[in-house]
Formats: sequence, structure tokens, C-alpha cells
Amino acid sequence: MTAYPIDIEPEQIVRWLVAEQQAAPSLFRFDARRRVEVRNIAERAEYHLGDEDREDLSEVTTMATLEVTPAHRGDGWTLTIATEDDTGPRSSGAEATDQQIDLGTFYQQFIRQGRGVTAVTADIDGAPAERHLNELLDAILVDRHPATAGRHHA
Repeated sequence: MTAYPIDIEPEQIVRWLVAEQQAAPSLFRFDARRRVEVRNIAERAEYHLGDEDREDLSEVTTMATLEVTPAHRGDGWTLTIATEDDTGPRSSGAEATDQQIDLGTFYQQFIRQGRGVTAVTADIDGAPAERHLNELLDAILVDRHPATAGRHHA
């Protein structure tokens, strides 16, 4: 597999995928996850915290990842959209979690809200996979929806 960054706005990609899923739910497979990590706060001058204060607080980071693959896994590509949101210090008691979410939740809670730093990457396995992924990315760029192309509206 070859990995490379995708230079299309994450919101444009996910918004297109949401519309495409509504029109043809069987074209893609989605695996979206939200993970919350809780860490001890490191001793840093900008926090101005003493040892006791640091014991009462935790640093919370929320990461969300959406992996998109074609329904036919043999096409050989994966598109990954990953967001990391450092929500900062919180009172102790926050718990680490890892849960599966759906495409709409991923869009609403992370992409539409503009939370954190988001990166889009693609993994491809060979020239045919690269051609199929490039066709998908071209459709996203011009907002063309193959799933609805053959439908006529009355």
C-alpha cells in the first residue's frame, strides 16, 4: 500500500460522502470511531499549576477517525479522515473511551463544528486503485454524485 495526503477540504469530502450515502447506501463502507484519551498534565510553565493542582486535573484529547473503503474491497483503496481535538485540562474523573460512531455523527460533531486539527490521507494498492480513487476525488471536487446521475426528477 502507498499512502499520500489528500488536498481537499475535509468538510467537502464528508459532506459529499453523507449525500452519497443517502442516495446509495451500498457504494461505500464506513468505519467511524471516536476515542477520548485522558492523560496526566505534564509540568509546564504556561499552566502555572502546582503539584496538587495537576493531580486534580487531567488533559483530555478527543480523536475521531473515519475510514472509507469501496463496497468492493478488491478496489484497493482506503480514504482516512482523522481529527484530533485537544480539549485541554479537565477535572479528574474524565474517563478514556473508544466507541464506534456513524457517518452523520462524525460529520456533525467533528467536521461541521470545525473541532481540532483534521488530516485526510489515502492508501492505495496499485494503479487501478489509484485510478478509482482519483475518479472519486474528482467527483467530490466538482460535487458530482454518480449514485444520482441516472435518476430523473419529475
